[in-house]
Amino acid sequence: MKLIIGFGNPGKEYESTRHNIGFRIIDYIIEEYGGNLILDKKSSSEVSESKINGEKILLAKPQTFVNKSGEAVKKLIKSHKLRLENLIVIHDDLDIPFGRIKVSFASRSAGHKGVESVIKAVKTDKFYRVRFGTFDSQLAKIRKIKDKKKRLNEMNKFVIGSFGPNEKPKLNKLIKTAAERALQL
Repeated sequence: MKLIIGFGNPGKEYESTRHNIGFRIIDYIIEEYGGNLILDKKSSSEVSESKINGEKILLAKPQTFVNKSGEAVKKLIKSHKLRLENLIVIHDDLDIPFGRIKVSFASRSAGHKGVESVIKAVKTDKFYRVRFGTFDSQLAKIRKIKDKKKRLNEMNKFVIGSFGPNEKPKLNKLIKTAAERALQL
C-alpha cells in the first residue's frame, strides 16, 4: 500500500493558502477517484483508503500543522505497517517557480520545515516528494529584504497567503498534474 501525504494547516483560515496545496491535491484525488476522509485520532490525521488503478492507497492530511507533520507520518507508517519507499509527500516549494511540479526521491529538506519534520521522525530522507512550485516575483522581492526579522515575517505571510490573481486560473490544472504525478509513483 502507498501512503500519500498532503501537507497543509488545519483550519478555514488556511484553506486557500500556498502552504495548503498538499491538502488541496489530496482533496482532488478523493473527488476524482472516490473515498471519504475520516479523522484518525491516533495519527492526528484525516485519512481515506482508496483503490486507485488497482492499487491500495492511503491518503492523509495531517492535522498537526505543516511544521509538525513528521509525527503524524510516523504514526501512519507504523499503524498501517507501510514501507518508507511507499511514502509520497506532497508540499509547496519556495525554490521552484509557480507552474512547475518537481518529483524527487531521497533529497534533503531544503529548509522546508514540514519535510524536515518527516525526515527527523522517520530517520531517513528515502521517500518521494511531489514539490509544487510557489516561487514568484513577489517572493524574489521579499528575499532581497536586508532586515532578517522583517524578511522572515514577509516570507511567512507569503507562504500562508493565498495564490495571486495571475496564479488562480492555473491552479486546477496544476493540482490535477501534481495528483497524477503522485499516483504514478
